[in-house]
Amino acid sequence: MKRLFTLVILLTTLTAFAKPPKNQYVRISTSYGDCIIRLYNETPKHRDNFIKLAKKGFYNGTLFHRVIQNFMIQGGDPDSRDTSKNKPGAELGNGDVGYTVPAEFNDSLYHKRGVLAAARDDNPAKASSGCQFYIVEGKRLTDEDLDKLVQGRLKGRAIPAAQREVYKTVGGTPFLDQNYTVYGEVVTGIEMVDRIAGVKKDERDRPLQNVPMTVTVLSKGECKDLDKILSPPTP
Repeated sequence: MKRLFTLVILLTTLTAFAKPPKNQYVRISTSYGDCIIRLYNETPKHRDNFIKLAKKGFYNGTLFHRVIQNFMIQGGDPDSRDTSKNKPGAELGNGDVGYTVPAEFNDSLYHKRGVLAAARDDNPAKASSGCQFYIVEGKRLTDEDLDKLVQGRLKGRAIPAAQREVYKTVGGTPFLDQNYTVYGEVVTGIEMVDRIAGVKKDERDRPLQNVPMTVTVLSKGECKDLDKILSPPTP
């Protein structure tokens, strides 16, 4: 009986250990620091596509090629690895992977400071680029700012009270909501975004000095540890 009890405990422990983490995380590393991003489970197509590319090393060596302070930093163009195109001053932003990702809009996911979102061209379905992305730096807005956006660029679409509070206290870019898919957020290292957003740039908003990145998918163990830190179990 004792042996059976020990076996049950062992199997229970192994099963618990084998459970996948609740969330998946990636690390973006640059000469301006690192940040860790939690990918949203609510946007599985974008989450899985980003992980697939990152595991292949697709993003390694690509540049943050467009930066606008108080707005966002954009990267992921495969052309930015091309030595004939990545020289300072050359135009970037048109590279792709030959496919798009269907839009995954969610009312609870919005453009607050630190979110990861998909870039895209001007297409009716608002389908996302298969590879290019941006991270929001944003800025804090007042009620007056938000009211003007609702009547203007948002064409009367109301901003929920909870989101308004975040835009006022944390900041963001609400005029992009429901137009570009948000699929993750920075959980540590937002300072990296601020530093990159503030670099000197040319008239195309391209940094005068290249800002390459390395993107790493965190291990299951690391993801579980982050889950515990960021979402501790209810006592």
